[in-house]
Amino acid sequence: MKNKFIFFCLFTFCAITAFAQEALFDSNNINSPIINADGSVTFNLFAPKAVKVEIKGDFLPKIIKDGDESEGIAELHEESNGVWTYTSKPLLAELYSYKFKVNGMDYLDPANIYINRDIATYTNIFIVTKDSGDKGSIYRVNEVPHGNVSKVWYESPTLKMQRRMTVYTPAGYDKGKKYPVLYLLHGAGGDEDAWSTLGCAVQIMDNLIACGKAKPMIVVMPNGNLDYQAAPGAWSKGMYKPMFKGDGASKETASMEESFPDIVNYIEKNYHVLKGKSNRAICGLSMGGGHSFAISKQYPELFDYVGLFSAAIFMKGSDPQSTDILNMQKDKQFNAQLTKQFNAKPRLYFIGIGNTDFLYKTNEDYRKYLDKHGYKYEYMETDGGHIWRNWRIYLTHFAQEIFK
Repeated sequence: MKNKFIFFCLFTFCAITAFAQEALFDSNNINSPIINADGSVTFNLFAPKAVKVEIKGDFLPKIIKDGDESEGIAELHEESNGVWTYTSKPLLAELYSYKFKVNGMDYLDPANIYINRDIATYTNIFIVTKDSGDKGSIYRVNEVPHGNVSKVWYESPTLKMQRRMTVYTPAGYDKGKKYPVLYLLHGAGGDEDAWSTLGCAVQIMDNLIACGKAKPMIVVMPNGNLDYQAAPGAWSKGMYKPMFKGDGASKETASMEESFPDIVNYIEKNYHVLKGKSNRAICGLSMGGGHSFAISKQYPELFDYVGLFSAAIFMKGSDPQSTDILNMQKDKQFNAQLTKQFNAKPRLYFIGIGNTDFLYKTNEDYRKYLDKHGYKYEYMETDGGHIWRNWRIYLTHFAQEIFK
């Protein structure tokens, strides 16, 4: 009797183990996404009980409704084995994001472990690359010398708190050579992790430096949310839900312009840096573009290189009907600061924006102002709107133009 019981237990254990192994292998047998030789991409999802499966992604044609633009969507079709599938048209070299919709609910692709967080939303990602040096190749990890990335805590006397930033040091930094510094700022809802994840800043710098297209440099990615110390879950506030503009529970004790010297002082005291205006650059996207705009005009002798990516250049005026260009022309302090900044002759003043960006008109007005005063700048206009795809392009270009 005892032997029968032992045999039963062993049989049951083996059956459960076999079932678990079978489920594991079934899961692993689903490959998604599959990047095909022609650049098209096949997506697969095992969902035998689903009624409708769709895919949302930035590689699909945009949906425009009532003037608003949103990600495209396509339907998957079900095969006899319960796998739903969809194959895109051939795609250009790029980093893309997507997620599934199953019966109307959003789902990440369980076969794809590669994801990015944008504020409080996760999406799967994949890269299409066809030739060495194309955008996909620049955004991926290649067999090149790699820089190091650190999460650095520093004291901000102006904000009266400890804060965290991400710092990239190029390959060979430990040999003691001194380097110029690029300060790279994120947009609203982002944090010190945004550029190194969504922006592929580390891969861009490694690859550009390795092929001699960019000078070796330190890249500092601070947190622009001045009432927060660090990215979600990385400081004492705990596991809160990230929001586009914070929770409004606390107020900033100083502006980004006022507190920014704390960052520069820390970097120049603790890293092997080349000092002086010609060895400093600042750029940023959206809110970070607005910060770069404001910081560089407040400290005209600090930066020789300024990059505004889809910059939030908002001018305050008493007349709500007044345009940005009129506010610029009427603001005496603004005019004095810009005069001083451009009299200091920055080596590069770069503006980049997508042709459907909601900030296009503001940036167009700002360029009209610069043109009227004869202030030199470089301009790049790309397709699309207020998206990471454009900001990666601008960083790739800007990094190749500075410190030369």
